Amino acid sequence: MTALHVTTPSADVRGIALVLHGGRETSTDPVRVHQLAVLRMVPFARRLASAGRAHGLAVVRLRFGQRGWNGELRSPVSDARAALAELTRRFPDVPVALVGHSMGGRTAVHVAGDPAVRVIVALAPWITPTDPVDTMTGRRLLVVHGEADRITDPRASRRYARQAAAVAETVSWVGISGENHAMVRKPRIWHELTAGYVLGALLDAPTVGTVRKQAAKLVEKALAGHEAIVV
Repeated sequence: MTALHVTTPSADVRGIALVLHGGRETSTDPVRVHQLAVLRMVPFARRLASAGRAHGLAVVRLRFGQRGWNGELRSPVSDARAALAELTRRFPDVPVALVGHSMGGRTAVHVAGDPAVRVIVALAPWITPTDPVDTMTGRRLLVVHGEADRITDPRASRRYARQAAAVAETVSWVGISGENHAMVRKPRIWHELTAGYVLGALLDAPTVGTVRKQAAKLVEKALAGHEAIVV
Protein backbone atom coordinates (compact mmCIF):
# COMPACT_ATOMS: atom_id res chain seq x y z
CA MET A 1 0.00 0.00 0.00
CA THR A 2 1.35 3.42 -0.92
CA ALA A 3 1.78 6.11 1.72
CA LEU A 4 2.35 9.87 1.65
CA HIS A 5 4.28 11.66 4.40
CA VAL A 6 3.59 15.39 4.10
CA THR A 7 5.55 18.18 5.81
CA THR A 8 4.06 21.62 5.29
CA PRO A 9 5.56 25.03 6.04
CA SER A 10 3.97 27.40 8.53
CA ALA A 11 3.11 29.84 5.73
CA ASP A 12 1.05 29.21 2.59
CA VAL A 13 2.27 26.38 0.37
CA ARG A 14 3.87 27.86 -2.76
CA GLY A 15 5.65 24.75 -4.03
CA ILE A 16 5.88 21.01 -3.41
CA ALA A 17 8.86 18.66 -3.50
CA LEU A 18 7.72 15.06 -4.09
CA VAL A 19 10.47 12.68 -2.98
CA LEU A 20 10.64 9.25 -4.65
CA HIS A 21 12.79 6.41 -3.29
CA GLY A 22 14.57 3.63 -5.15
CA GLY A 23 13.79 -0.05 -5.44
CA ARG A 24 14.54 -3.16 -7.45
CA GLU A 25 14.24 -4.21 -11.05
CA THR A 26 11.74 -6.95 -10.17
CA SER A 27 9.83 -7.49 -6.92
CA THR A 28 6.19 -7.47 -5.92
CA ASP A 29 7.07 -7.49 -2.22
CA PRO A 30 5.55 -4.59 -0.30
CA VAL A 31 7.75 -1.63 0.56
CA ARG A 32 8.44 -1.34 4.29
CA VAL A 33 9.10 1.92 6.08
CA HIS A 34 12.48 0.78 7.45
CA GLN A 35 13.94 -0.46 4.15
CA LEU A 36 17.20 1.23 3.15
CA ALA A 37 15.84 2.62 -0.12
CA VAL A 38 13.16 4.48 1.83
CA LEU A 39 15.44 5.65 4.64
CA ARG A 40 18.04 6.90 2.15
CA MET A 41 15.68 9.71 1.10
CA VAL A 42 14.79 10.90 4.60
CA PRO A 43 17.83 13.24 4.90
CA PHE A 44 16.96 14.74 1.51
CA ALA A 45 13.41 15.41 2.66
CA ARG A 46 14.63 16.94 5.92
CA ARG A 47 17.08 19.23 4.16
CA LEU A 48 14.42 20.32 1.68
CA ALA A 49 11.98 21.04 4.50
CA SER A 50 14.56 22.97 6.49
CA ALA A 51 15.75 25.07 3.56
CA GLY A 52 12.27 25.53 2.11
CA ARG A 53 10.26 26.34 5.21
CA ALA A 54 10.62 30.10 4.81
CA HIS A 55 9.81 29.90 1.10
CA GLY A 56 6.55 27.99 1.36
CA LEU A 57 7.86 24.59 0.28
CA ALA A 58 5.89 21.49 1.28
CA VAL A 59 7.90 18.25 1.23
CA VAL A 60 6.16 14.98 0.49
CA ARG A 61 7.74 11.52 0.72
CA LEU A 62 5.95 8.85 -1.28
CA ARG A 63 6.36 5.21 -0.24
CA PHE A 64 5.64 2.97 -3.21
CA GLY A 65 3.38 -0.05 -2.84
CA GLN A 66 5.82 -2.57 -4.35
CA ARG A 67 9.61 -2.72 -4.30
CA GLY A 68 10.09 -3.41 -8.00
CA TRP A 69 9.68 -1.70 -11.35
CA ASN A 70 8.36 -4.99 -12.72
CA GLY A 71 8.81 -4.60 -16.44
CA GLU A 72 5.79 -3.42 -18.38
CA LEU A 73 3.84 -3.01 -15.14
CA ARG A 74 6.03 -0.03 -14.18
CA SER A 75 4.62 -0.43 -10.69
CA PRO A 76 5.89 2.83 -9.11
CA VAL A 77 4.67 4.96 -12.02
CA SER A 78 1.01 4.48 -11.19
CA ASP A 79 1.79 5.22 -7.52
CA ALA A 80 3.51 8.48 -8.42
CA ARG A 81 0.69 9.54 -10.73
CA ALA A 82 -1.84 8.89 -7.98
CA ALA A 83 0.29 10.93 -5.56
CA LEU A 84 0.44 13.84 -7.99
CA ALA A 85 -3.33 13.72 -8.42
CA GLU A 86 -3.80 13.79 -4.65
CA LEU A 87 -1.38 16.69 -4.22
CA THR A 88 -3.13 18.65 -6.96
CA ARG A 89 -6.40 18.07 -5.12
CA ARG A 90 -4.94 19.24 -1.80
CA PHE A 91 -2.91 22.12 -3.21
CA PRO A 92 -4.49 23.36 -6.45
CA ASP A 93 -2.25 25.27 -8.88
CA VAL A 94 0.89 24.69 -6.79
CA PRO A 95 3.98 23.69 -8.84
CA VAL A 96 5.81 20.45 -8.08
CA ALA A 97 9.45 19.37 -8.11
CA LEU A 98 10.17 15.65 -8.37
CA VAL A 99 13.21 14.37 -6.47
CA GLY A 100 13.94 10.71 -7.22
CA HIS A 101 16.79 8.32 -6.51
CA SER A 102 17.58 5.31 -8.72
CA MET A 103 14.22 3.71 -9.58
CA GLY A 104 12.63 6.84 -8.15
CA GLY A 105 14.58 8.87 -10.70
CA ARG A 106 13.28 6.67 -13.49
CA THR A 107 9.77 7.06 -12.12
CA ALA A 108 10.20 10.84 -12.13
CA VAL A 109 11.18 10.71 -15.81
CA HIS A 110 7.97 8.85 -16.62
CA VAL A 111 5.58 11.14 -14.71
CA ALA A 112 7.28 14.48 -15.37
CA GLY A 113 4.74 15.29 -18.08
CA ASP A 114 2.08 15.92 -15.41
CA PRO A 115 0.91 19.54 -15.72
CA ALA A 116 1.86 20.32 -12.11
CA VAL A 117 5.50 19.27 -12.53
CA ARG A 118 8.02 22.02 -13.24
CA VAL A 119 11.32 20.66 -11.92
CA ILE A 120 12.98 17.24 -11.86
CA VAL A 121 16.01 16.24 -9.80
CA ALA A 122 17.19 12.74 -10.74
CA LEU A 123 19.73 11.30 -8.32
CA ALA A 124 21.76 8.37 -9.66
CA PRO A 125 18.78 7.56 -11.86
CA TRP A 126 18.17 4.19 -13.45
CA ILE A 127 17.86 5.16 -17.12
CA THR A 128 17.24 2.92 -20.13
CA PRO A 129 17.11 3.79 -23.86
CA THR A 130 13.32 3.38 -23.88
CA ASP A 131 12.61 5.95 -21.18
CA PRO A 132 10.73 9.03 -22.41
CA VAL A 133 12.41 12.32 -23.16
CA ASP A 134 9.34 14.31 -24.24
CA THR A 135 8.15 14.45 -20.62
CA MET A 136 10.93 16.99 -20.03
CA THR A 137 9.41 19.51 -22.43
CA GLY A 138 9.48 22.93 -20.80
CA ARG A 139 10.80 21.52 -17.51
CA ARG A 140 14.01 22.18 -15.61
CA LEU A 141 16.11 19.06 -15.12
CA LEU A 142 19.06 18.33 -12.87
CA VAL A 143 20.77 14.94 -13.04
CA VAL A 144 23.32 14.08 -10.35
CA HIS A 145 25.34 10.87 -10.56
CA GLY A 146 28.28 9.39 -8.71
CA GLU A 147 31.06 8.64 -11.16
CA ALA A 148 31.91 5.43 -9.29
CA ASP A 149 28.33 4.14 -9.41
CA ARG A 150 28.19 0.46 -10.40
CA ILE A 151 24.45 -0.01 -9.87
CA THR A 152 23.14 2.58 -12.32
CA ASP A 153 25.15 3.98 -15.21
CA PRO A 154 26.32 7.62 -15.07
CA ARG A 155 27.03 7.49 -18.81
CA ALA A 156 23.40 6.61 -19.49
CA SER A 157 22.11 9.46 -17.33
CA ARG A 158 24.46 11.90 -19.05
CA ARG A 159 23.23 10.77 -22.47
CA TYR A 160 19.68 11.25 -21.27
CA ALA A 161 20.47 14.78 -20.06
CA ARG A 162 21.91 15.65 -23.47
CA GLN A 163 18.79 14.35 -25.21
CA ALA A 164 16.49 16.20 -22.81
CA ALA A 165 18.32 19.47 -23.49
CA ALA A 166 16.57 19.60 -26.87
CA VAL A 167 13.15 20.02 -25.23
CA ALA A 168 13.70 21.12 -21.62
CA GLU A 169 13.92 24.69 -20.40
CA THR A 170 17.26 23.99 -18.73
CA VAL A 171 19.31 20.85 -18.11
CA SER A 172 22.40 20.24 -16.02
CA TRP A 173 24.31 17.02 -15.32
CA VAL A 174 26.57 16.87 -12.27
CA GLY A 175 29.07 14.08 -11.73
CA ILE A 176 30.38 13.50 -8.23
CA SER A 177 33.85 11.99 -8.32
CA GLY A 178 34.46 8.93 -6.16
CA GLU A 179 30.80 8.66 -5.19
CA ASN A 180 28.80 5.46 -5.53
CA HIS A 181 25.10 4.60 -5.74
CA ALA A 182 24.41 4.93 -2.03
CA MET A 183 25.28 8.67 -1.97
CA VAL A 184 27.00 8.33 1.42
CA ARG A 185 30.60 9.31 0.69
CA LYS A 186 29.81 12.99 0.06
CA PRO A 187 26.29 13.35 1.45
CA ARG A 188 26.43 17.09 2.01
CA ILE A 189 26.97 17.76 -1.71
CA TRP A 190 23.94 15.67 -2.64
CA HIS A 191 21.68 17.27 -0.03
CA GLU A 192 22.77 20.87 -0.59
CA LEU A 193 22.67 20.64 -4.37
CA THR A 194 19.20 19.10 -4.31
CA ALA A 195 17.75 21.65 -1.89
CA GLY A 196 19.33 24.64 -3.57
CA TYR A 197 18.28 23.55 -7.04
CA VAL A 198 14.67 22.78 -6.09
CA LEU A 199 14.20 26.09 -4.31
CA GLY A 200 15.92 28.10 -7.02
CA ALA A 201 14.26 26.43 -9.98
CA LEU A 202 10.80 26.00 -8.47
CA LEU A 203 10.41 29.10 -6.31
CA ASP A 204 13.17 31.40 -7.54
CA ALA A 205 14.67 31.44 -4.05
CA PRO A 206 18.12 33.04 -3.74
CA THR A 207 21.00 30.61 -3.48
CA VAL A 208 22.75 32.63 -0.80
CA GLY A 209 20.98 31.92 2.45
CA THR A 210 19.34 28.77 1.11
CA VAL A 211 22.43 26.56 1.00
CA ARG A 212 25.84 26.68 2.62
CA LYS A 213 28.38 28.99 1.06
CA GLN A 214 30.54 26.10 -0.18
CA ALA A 215 27.65 24.75 -2.28
CA ALA A 216 26.31 28.05 -3.62
CA LYS A 217 28.49 28.22 -6.74
CA LEU A 218 27.67 24.62 -7.65
CA VAL A 219 23.94 25.31 -7.32
CA GLU A 220 24.22 28.47 -9.41
CA LYS A 221 25.99 26.57 -12.21
CA ALA A 222 23.31 23.88 -12.16
CA LEU A 223 20.53 26.48 -12.28
CA ALA A 224 22.27 28.15 -15.23
CA GLY A 225 22.07 24.88 -17.17
CA HIS A 226 25.75 23.97 -17.43
CA GLU A 227 26.00 20.78 -19.45
CA ALA A 228 28.45 18.91 -17.21
CA ILE A 229 29.93 19.72 -13.84
CA VAL A 230 32.24 17.36 -11.98
CA VAL A 231 32.92 17.85 -8.28
